[in-house]
Amino acid sequence: TLFALSCSASDATAPHADPVKASVKPRVIVMTDFPPLDVIPVKASYGPPEKRSDPDDVQSMVRFLLYANEFDVEGLIASAGTRAYVARKQNVLDLLNIYDQVDENLRKHDPSYPTADQLRWVTWQGRDGTYGKNGVPNLGNDKDTEASDAIIRIVDQPDDRPVWVCVWGGPYEVAQAIWKVQHTRTPAELERFLSKLRIYSIARQDNTLQWLLDSFPNLFIIVSDNTYRGMFSYADGGDPSLNDINWVYENIRRGHGLLGMMYPENTTMDRSKEGVREGDTPSFLYLVSALRGLNDPEKPDQESWGGQFIRPDPAKNHWFDGPGPESVYKWRAAVQAEFAQRADWMLP
Repeated sequence: TLFALSCSASDATAPHADPVKASVKPRVIVMTDFPPLDVIPVKASYGPPEKRSDPDDVQSMVRFLLYANEFDVEGLIASAGTRAYVARKQNVLDLLNIYDQVDENLRKHDPSYPTADQLRWVTWQGRDGTYGKNGVPNLGNDKDTEASDAIIRIVDQPDDRPVWVCVWGGPYEVAQAIWKVQHTRTPAELERFLSKLRIYSIARQDNTLQWLLDSFPNLFIIVSDNTYRGMFSYADGGDPSLNDINWVYENIRRGHGLLGMMYPENTTMDRSKEGVREGDTPSFLYLVSALRGLNDPEKPDQESWGGQFIRPDPAKNHWFDGPGPESVYKWRAAVQAEFAQRADWMLP
């Protein structure tokens, strides 16, 4: 089984998550500065700006779609991030059109895989140019977006499960949603709203993250400033044979249909770093390992596929890098075994 794979591939001790809680599907929103499928690495000196972006978001989204059966996917948000600095919902929809060609095969292995239409229905548009000036977040009365309004509706649903927001670009839209609730509801209503949110942010890609950290000590936030680098094939200390370009060709890009072919082979201008980059993937692997019984996602100080974190200030529910990249790449054998297995599920 998949769980057996996860247990045998690490030196970790027995799982320490509540098995009842672990069996409940997490509610998940992904916020991604998702580029066009013909994306050009950000440091390229050619091509239009909107194509010079983060190819690793495409890598992470391919993997995420293969795990969509594990979650209640409540939002796929096109955000601006800090690369091309534009938000294009159509870029996400373009990949969903390709997912549409494999989702029936995936449902042969698990009927709970969502249809492409179900995912299109929850794909939302964010704002361009969301970085504020002079450290002031770019939030306000006239800054609502399709995406920020959707986040409010999602959190307001009568569902006791928390909403996990995986931030791959900037957290602007969730910050704008919180700003609106802060300015239109009572303090008690705001606290109830915040209590439903769990934010896992990859790096600090717009300055609304600092606003959230400064303004809301009780808001659950994981900030992965460096830990996410454990996904990189060239991460110091990791085993590159499990996620280098040869592994990608054999297990993902070749012989696995069009969605596998969409997995970018090179995410930088350095050809020696071809292979898995996927800096955003730990944000949802953190939840996958919880579903395997490894960790309690409410306790980021526990080991997980998405890393291990520390809480420097016990008065704040904010978590930051602990052991660093090692806490991600130590699980590489189990993580990649599952990825390869799910890629096979795309085939007829």
